Amino acid sequence: MKTVALAVSMLAMALPVMARAEPVLLISVDGLRPGDVLEADKRGLSIPNLRRFLKQGAHATGVTGVLPTLTYPSHTTLMTGAAPARHGIVANNSFDPMGINQSGWYWYAQDVKVPMLWEAASKAGLSTGNIHWPVSVAAKGVTWNLPQIWRTGHADDAKLLDALATPGLKAQLEAKVGQPYAMGIDESLPGDQLRGRFATALIAAHKPDFLTVYLTALDHEQHEKGPDTPEAKAVLEKIDAIVGDIVAAETKAHPDAMIALVSDHGFEATHTALNLYRPFIDAGLITLGQDGKVASWLAMPWIAGGSAAIMLARPDDQALAARVRKLLDQLAANPANGIDRVADKAELAALGGNPQAAFAVNLKPGFVTDIYRGPTAPIVVHSPVKGMHGYFPGPTNLQSTLLLMGKGVTPGKDLGQVDMRAIAPTLARVMGASLPDAEKAALDLGR
Repeated sequence: MKTVALAVSMLAMALPVMARAEPVLLISVDGLRPGDVLEADKRGLSIPNLRRFLKQGAHATGVTGVLPTLTYPSHTTLMTGAAPARHGIVANNSFDPMGINQSGWYWYAQDVKVPMLWEAASKAGLSTGNIHWPVSVAAKGVTWNLPQIWRTGHADDAKLLDALATPGLKAQLEAKVGQPYAMGIDESLPGDQLRGRFATALIAAHKPDFLTVYLTALDHEQHEKGPDTPEAKAVLEKIDAIVGDIVAAETKAHPDAMIALVSDHGFEATHTALNLYRPFIDAGLITLGQDGKVASWLAMPWIAGGSAAIMLARPDDQALAARVRKLLDQLAANPANGIDRVADKAELAALGGNPQAAFAVNLKPGFVTDIYRGPTAPIVVHSPVKGMHGYFPGPTNLQSTLLLMGKGVTPGKDLGQVDMRAIAPTLARVMGASLPDAEKAALDLGR
């Protein structure tokens, strides 16, 4: 008997120690600033479900984002633990200098160059689900997927999603919810409320071990009305109720779940727009045809809200690079243009930014890069939006949010300032999964 017991003991010692594998719910509230949660009373916000995280879980005082502080690069970092230079999603829109892609976005997960959390969780033996997360079309490892995609806002967009989602999933959840799923282009509060109901229906029907949910309306309202406005605050209070419903469904399905709530960036109020295309046209770096469209180009801005990557048609042409740098320095010398900084390729590499760009232009708070308005449009105009992000990371207003609650999380813990790249490996560790391409270590959530 002792011999058998000894053999069993030795076998147990020889087996690898299994990492704990807790379920995880990951909710993203686009554009949520940490101060809106940490200083909710001071800002006149009633958000009890978000405030609950502060007492029952851990929180960051702020999260330093990536370059640029845009939705798609940031959400991909949240899923990979890597900077845009490594994961490959360097903007929201794909680079399209000739305007043939109809303002297409980086919807497709095949553009991501490193594994994402869905794949890591799946390899760890967990089931996974997704509601509307950016860069999720055909993502590896997603068991039940309703990815984010749109083309025109036409009713055919719903058919496109039918073709790209997990077969039969949208129809199944529509039957349970009693309403059609929200259109991909819909960034309104009703769209978020509907996606929240689909998230709770997915949890009830399938109980995914790892679920991602993305909510968009706060970002939309802050672009339209500006941050700190009554309209933005009202939307956040409604989103708080959506979060409460999703968390309640998750804790019912998985009482031991880790719940993480994140955002991708903060917001700056804006007043002035810089049309970078006009000086490039005037300098002969962009040539227009008789139809007003781009006929050829030597250098082109790839705009990103509060910043812009500058692309060269011939990246190795040093004379062209010097010509473009001279133009950018001239623009930066005029305070009216609102240029804060011109970064070169080496500086971009150090910041983990777009490795394809020759330069990047960062604007001062209040300024935003403008869409193209034609060859005679002024360089500086009134901003068409009242709030923006996409600037270089770092400033307080651009900080994003991290809230964690659940098994293994010390109540009331202040994690301090967190690097966004540390979030994905932290969630991977909770799920007993691995993200070898993550650039930061997992956070310590215990005492």
